[in-house]
This record gives sequence, C-alpha cells and structure tokens, in this order.
Amino acid sequence: MNYYERALELKEEIIANRRYFHTNAEVGLDMPKAKAYVMKQLESYGIQAKECGHGVVATLGKGGKCILLRADMDALPMPEESGEEFACKTGDKAHACGHDFHAAMLLAAAKMLKETEDSLDGTVKLMFQPAEETFEGSKDMIEAGVLENPSVDAALAYHVSPGKMPVGLVMYNSKSTMMFSVDGFRINIKGKGSHGAYPHAGIDPINIGVHIHLALQELIAREADPNVACVLTIGKFQGGAAANIIPDTAVLEGTLRTNNAKERKKLVARIKEVAELTAAVYGGSAQIESLSSVPPLVCDETLTEEIIGYMREMSIPGFAEYPGVSASASEDFATIAERVPSTFMYLSAGYMDERGAYSAHNPKVRFNEDVCPIGASCLAYCAVQWLKNH
Repeated sequence: MNYYERALELKEEIIANRRYFHTNAEVGLDMPKAKAYVMKQLESYGIQAKECGHGVVATLGKGGKCILLRADMDALPMPEESGEEFACKTGDKAHACGHDFHAAMLLAAAKMLKETEDSLDGTVKLMFQPAEETFEGSKDMIEAGVLENPSVDAALAYHVSPGKMPVGLVMYNSKSTMMFSVDGFRINIKGKGSHGAYPHAGIDPINIGVHIHLALQELIAREADPNVACVLTIGKFQGGAAANIIPDTAVLEGTLRTNNAKERKKLVARIKEVAELTAAVYGGSAQIESLSSVPPLVCDETLTEEIIGYMREMSIPGFAEYPGVSASASEDFATIAERVPSTFMYLSAGYMDERGAYSAHNPKVRFNEDVCPIGASCLAYCAVQWLKNH
C-alpha cells in the first residue's frame, strides 16, 4: 500500500473526525465523548479496543516486536476565538494545541494498518490518551498497563504545529533534549491573621510569600548551572480578601522547567527548602504540594534517525526537515520516552498567510487541515517499516 495516497483518499474522513473532537472538546482525565467516539470508530474498522485507565488502547498484528503509536485527545480550559464554523460551543474549552488532529490522524492510521494487518511483521499498539495538558494522561495509562501485554519496544508520536510555516515541514531532535521537564508546585503558606492596624499581633503570609518569591528567583540566578537552561515561574499568588486585614494564609503556584535531569533534581529539592526556611524566618510555615512531574523529553537517537529516514522515503509534497529543534515547553510523552526508546516530532500545520498569525494555546489559533493525510500516513508507514526492519 502507498500509505500517503491512501491517506489522501481518507482526507475528508480524517477532517470529519478532527472536527468532531474539536467541536466536542473535553479537558483533563475524564473524556467520555472522545473515548466513546474512538472506540466506536475503531470498532467500525474491525479493531477491538478497550479502556486503559482513562484512555483507550488497541493492538494490530500479532507477535514479534511491538511499536506504540500515541495520540493525545484533550483540549485546553479556555475560550475559542478561531472563527471556525466547527468551533467548540461551550465557551470554556478549546482545541488550541492541536490534539484533535492527533486523535484523528491515529484513527486513520489504524484504519490503514487494519487494511494491511496480514502483512505486519509484528504488533502495533494504539494509544489514545487524555490529560496531556495536565501531565496526567501518560502516567494514568502507564499505571493501567499500556506499555505491557504486549511489552512495548519503541514508541512514536507526532504533534502538529501552527504558525507561519509551510505544510510538509517536520521538526525533530535526535541529538539533545527536545523539550524541558516540568515540575508544577503549590506553596501553601500559613501565618496568623490580624487587623492591619496591629500587624505585630499577626504573622503576615503575604509578606512571607513575597520573600519566598524573591528567594526562588535567586535559585536560578545563583544556584542553577549557567550552562544549563532553567526556567522558574510563579504564575499564581493569592492571599487576603480585604485591604485592612492580614489573612491567615496565602498560596503561590508555579513551575520549574529545565533541560537537565541533574539540575532538575537539585532545584526541586531547593524550592522546598527555600520555601520552608523562608517562612520559618518570618514566624510562619510553608507546605509544598507537587502538581505535576514530567522529565525532559529526550528522543532516542537511533530511533529518531530511523523514523526520519522512513519519512524521506514517502515522497510527501513539500517535505522539509528542521533538525535540532528544542523548546522550553514540556510534553507528557516524555514519561513514555523515559521508559522505552521513543521519538517525538512536530509536523507543520501552519499557513503562510494571516491565518498563521497565532501560536498554539492562543484562543485565535487556526490549524491547516492539509497536514491530516501527512500525519496519518507517517504513523502507519513508519510503524510498518520499523516492524519490518526489527
């Protein structure tokens, strides 16, 4: 089978599936509509699927090596202002990162692989995961056994990318960290409330929070290795309800991102120490909660070069390569890549005109649906060729 030509024949079906996910956007772990839709579509292709944690898993072929193809399905908790006729109508959910494409492309890949299942030289495992945006989905499905029965030997995932880029561009990194780790945290500060006219009678948690915020910035300035990229952001600071009252508590929330596992381990520990000791200096206390924990995304060099080699064979119109891409954003697929040889690549879903003006996670972002047959065919063809050569 020529998988790209077959994907072109399926293009309208892929787009219809993409638009279903887009219109019916769901967020987080619990995605009943998406899960039911995926299982129904796979069943119509003759593929038996089952729930795996909060996601869906299915296998094709039998025996031999096993390659996992992963697609995330979740949207973002934000309004949509794309102007697309199939925009989500809820007003508080939007597929502004392109995960609707990933699910639709993997469904099409599944259909094509089913059509050629008798010739597979091994097993393809399909992983439809929720909660990538909250960094919970991969862990949820790993705990439910997605990497076992059969055991996964390699994993592949694509991510569409909007912007002013031509369709056909593939971005990857086989040599170094592709995406940063993320450690989300909440610092709960405990003080003692009092009237603002009598500050000596209380312990000001807002004052403690200010000093914790400043002290955490010094971790990057004075303790992080300057040869390593580290980003620490406090994006939430809440405390108090009245101008003349010192509250009992305050809360800070933030993220640490880095491209180095050693610096990550050190700084995560130091965030806890600095928060607790700073609070103690001012008479209060601080408790740290972990909100997310994802390692840096490091793709397997051999597998990445192998997959890009298969893509070169496909004669995709406009195909172009951008190697060595690196981003300070984070990706839940890193949890899988930490366990099995994996590769992760960006496929351009951009426009060269005004439609490409917005980036992912922007309420106005738009994606080019011409990427649909490219992603679907690459998933199928690369899986077939990897199994053939292993």
